[in-house]
Amino acid sequence: MPFDNLVFPRRHFLGGAGMTLLAAAAPRIVLADAPTDKRFVLIVLRGAMDGMNVVVPYGDRDYAALRGQIALGKPGETDGAIDLDGFYGLHPALADIAPWYKEGALLPIQAVASPYRDRSHFDGQDVLENGTLNAHGTEVGWLNRALSTMGGGDKRIGLAVGQTIPMVLRGPVQVASWAPSKLPEADSSFLSLVQTVYQNDKRLSAALADGIRASDAADRMLGADKDAMDGGAGANPNKGMKILAESAGRMLADPNGPRIAVLDAQGWDTHAGQGAAKGRLANALNGLSAGLIALRQSLGPAWKDTIVVMATEFGRTAHVNGTGGTDHGTASATLLAGGAVSGGKVLGKWPGLGEGQLYQGRDLTPTTDLRAVLKTVLREHLRVPGDKLESIVFPNSSEARPIAGITASA
Repeated sequence: MPFDNLVFPRRHFLGGAGMTLLAAAAPRIVLADAPTDKRFVLIVLRGAMDGMNVVVPYGDRDYAALRGQIALGKPGETDGAIDLDGFYGLHPALADIAPWYKEGALLPIQAVASPYRDRSHFDGQDVLENGTLNAHGTEVGWLNRALSTMGGGDKRIGLAVGQTIPMVLRGPVQVASWAPSKLPEADSSFLSLVQTVYQNDKRLSAALADGIRASDAADRMLGADKDAMDGGAGANPNKGMKILAESAGRMLADPNGPRIAVLDAQGWDTHAGQGAAKGRLANALNGLSAGLIALRQSLGPAWKDTIVVMATEFGRTAHVNGTGGTDHGTASATLLAGGAVSGGKVLGKWPGLGEGQLYQGRDLTPTTDLRAVLKTVLREHLRVPGDKLESIVFPNSSEARPIAGITASA
């Protein structure tokens, strides 16, 4: 197993000659250090989120008939959408963060897609994370490449749990990962024994020492709540997202902590039982909302310097299927939040839902390139040089031009 991108936490050592990392049954958080006081959080909504029922185009005359039993009502109706601008509304499961829109801390972008145009989850997620035009086009994620342009050092603070790091952060720049676990704490005598075993192996000894330091640092940042998080985060996906987001916020808020975080949020593949105001989509949105609120609270004053991007691999079909859900589609919505976004509006050209307006006659037509959104955030918020964005971070993306009105710092 390569050690380049992993920090081994003491709580995850098992007896025997080797070391094993166990994946927690919960969303994963990955942390990376960057030489900036700005914070950036990427939440990957895995499973293909139905953007039309999150940022609801209730003002489109074709919406209600097209969506049928899963259509959200207009604002003011029972279980209706929360009005944003007279045309778009927000799913009622996001009611707790809806005030952020008027505050300017929530920015929806509609009809967004990566360059990927097929409908495989695995390939779609790979394109979203590798930042190229093709699935499996590279083994280095675009966020790792972005870190390579920022002149950061080798400092990594976090706890590495799980068998892999998300594709978006894989690469030569070292990062660390953390997630709650049900494993008991390894006692000091065991750690001393492991250190003795590895004392003549410089590589393993260094990795172990790095892991112990990272674990101690994370313990200090997370405080007493660390113990409450161990065990049980995976039993309730909504609770798990809240726990991970809160922990990420505390680490990001620490003056000596990381500045960039990636979280995975599962549960967006709504083939059946998607529902309107209630159902599988609403359940996933409840978890996302709870996580965002926890993230903001734990970030504290650092919230004003934070941008959160929530992106998914592709959208879902415009028509409801026979099992009360939607199938794999093309364009979706992207949500941005944080004190450093220029919110209070909905961006993206609406393509319409009428005859001849759907992509391949079945999906929401993409009008905004996801890479354009990401390039804007990296350039204006994290100050990644524009020439590096084109040549290194998102190669062959000259047509994906940065978008005005995304960040407050522009």
